[in-house]
Amino acid sequence: MRILKFVLLAFVLVYLVPAGLAVAFWYAGNHPSSWRDADWTSAKLLPPASAARDAAVYVFAARTGGLKGAVSEHSWIVVKDEGAPSYERWDKVGWGSPIRRNAYPPDGRWYSNPPRLVLERHGEATKAIIPAVRRAIETYPFAMQGGYHIFPGPNSNTFVEHVLRNVPGLRTTLPPAAIGRDFPSDGRFAEWDGDRGDLRLSILGYAGVAAGATSGFEVNILGLVAGIDPRRLAVKVPAFGTYALLAA
Repeated sequence: MRILKFVLLAFVLVYLVPAGLAVAFWYAGNHPSSWRDADWTSAKLLPPASAARDAAVYVFAARTGGLKGAVSEHSWIVVKDEGAPSYERWDKVGWGSPIRRNAYPPDGRWYSNPPRLVLERHGEATKAIIPAVRRAIETYPFAMQGGYHIFPGPNSNTFVEHVLRNVPGLRTTLPPAAIGRDFPSDGRFAEWDGDRGDLRLSILGYAGVAAGATSGFEVNILGLVAGIDPRRLAVKVPAFGTYALLAA
């Protein structure tokens, strides 16, 4: 009984308190009343595509709209071929055409929320993996109409994480607040990601554990992720994200 009380107390303090605070902060802020009122324009984080000849791959994330924005982010992928005059953006959304190409500016705001850069790769090595990025996008198993579920997934973050897991060289993981990233797009309970050096266990995104060189140690409960990353001297706070003393 004492152990059960300790587990419940830990769950409340580690998961429910941060989530409750995030919701309170969200209510205290100013947010667009609908997608029509939101700002979707470029945040000017990327230079003009014509200004740099190098091939490039980017991953962005931004708080999403509505109350779910209190605890969750939306992520997307941006690709630029060597010498290309424009960027190519890919999102998975829950309305209209499920996987959208260039529906928004590559570094656009999402429901008025500014994006932040999760991953950036340039150069010859990146040029070599861009075909694999496109193959991973084309083979995403939930690309059809109806292949989107806000929780536990598959959703926009499941799509981006699927690409990251299937393209060697994109050695990163989505932020803890990217709910849906832990939904196993391949349906497996356990996965060893050799490129990122991570072991992942997931019960269809409802709960799971990740441990390794890239993720550190994470526990996912109902989409909320808590954890530590000793390599970066970082803590991962549910609904808020990662707070690190060292750069990645």
